[in-house]
Amino acid sequence: MTKSNLYKDKILLVVDDDGGQRSLLQSFLSSEGFSVLTASSGEEALKILDSRDVSMMITDVRMPGISGLELLNQIRREKSDLPVLMVTAFPDIRDAVGAVKGGAVNYLQKPIDLDELLESALNSLGMELSKKQGEIGELLLPEGMIAASSQIREVFREAIFVAQSESRILITGESGTGKELVADLIHIKSPRANGPLVKINCAAIPETLLESELFGHEKGAFTGAVNRRIGRFEEANGGTIMLDEIGEMSPALQTKLLRITQDGTFYRVGSNQEQKTNVRILASTNRNLEKEVENGKFREDLFYRLNVFEIYVPALRERPDDILPLAEFFAGKFSGEKPRFSVSVISCLKMYPWPGNVRELRNAMERACLISRGGIILPEHLPHRIKKTLEEHPAEGEDTSGGETMEDMERSVILKTLRDNEYNRTLTARQLGISRRALLYKIKRYREQGYAVEPEPGKM
Repeated sequence: MTKSNLYKDKILLVVDDDGGQRSLLQSFLSSEGFSVLTASSGEEALKILDSRDVSMMITDVRMPGISGLELLNQIRREKSDLPVLMVTAFPDIRDAVGAVKGGAVNYLQKPIDLDELLESALNSLGMELSKKQGEIGELLLPEGMIAASSQIREVFREAIFVAQSESRILITGESGTGKELVADLIHIKSPRANGPLVKINCAAIPETLLESELFGHEKGAFTGAVNRRIGRFEEANGGTIMLDEIGEMSPALQTKLLRITQDGTFYRVGSNQEQKTNVRILASTNRNLEKEVENGKFREDLFYRLNVFEIYVPALRERPDDILPLAEFFAGKFSGEKPRFSVSVISCLKMYPWPGNVRELRNAMERACLISRGGIILPEHLPHRIKKTLEEHPAEGEDTSGGETMEDMERSVILKTLRDNEYNRTLTARQLGISRRALLYKIKRYREQGYAVEPEPGKM
């Protein structure tokens, strides 16, 4: 039995007022072999339930009109045995208690972890996962996208999958990890690939000019506005817009951005005439926006609007298998020929922690190719901060410092914090100051390495 019709006799109803969220869940559950119906409101869901036999309902909690909890209560009167899974962008313990008391089988937080969603759905239906999910066959990547490590291949697989939906995507990770490359891949693999891809760095433009850059302005709107100017959202109509460093946006502009995420409408600076655009919004940040929300620096409603699905791009030190292939690619690009690295350079590249990530590696290879002039690349051709790694670790590939590596220390802290919080991932992420998505990625990696990331049976 192929995956495309694995669970076709199971009809799932997805209820959410956010079109991007509906699109994402419908695409994912359909790809896993389920038959999927969707509703944009509680009222529409009730009509579907009156006319169709549904195996399970997955519903948002907070919706205009009939809320998810009210919908759950109404369903329980007539369909007491229908499994209902609640999801929400606004985790509230009162809602959770209300959902469980009302008979919900589980309660998940947005942005939804799709593996967790699938596991919850199958458990609720009394089924088991028959095939490994997440397989998209061979990765067909555009030229220049290097995916040697399993970690970055998983990132690209996620990007290719979510590209098929209309969902808004938040791409997170440290500076220089390749978040823009992920945005490129999403656009190229999406139904909007023939439309424009417009990118704007929100941190690189002064706040006074950013509004005009995004939404455009009318002639005479401010000093220097000698002509009408079309903004980036209009320019991206029919395609995709990438908002880089979204965490740098001012609260005032966040409010105006919220409007365009809701219905695609906006106003040019100096105009009272409403404009409309049809764009898919991708956003990226190196900040922990959940923490920014807690500190009142980023709007909570905008955060959940942008974060229908989060893709976490791991740091280069977390995916060491990519270092040498990327170095060879960049060196070949800058030298115009197959690069040659000395053994010491290879050791140095592998041992250096790369705080600047892929961007730093690229710059280092550009410098090395310039100085080596086409010859073999030696340690003296590398920036000083990188080549001094050999002085700190003179034995090739050996750590003579006698201490733990940065990755070892990070893992120890994360696992201890996870245990201290009784394996509650949301509390652990908050305490560590990282996003929940980043924590889930690390937990998955530690599990594959054989570390205990779940409580022992009978201990909780």
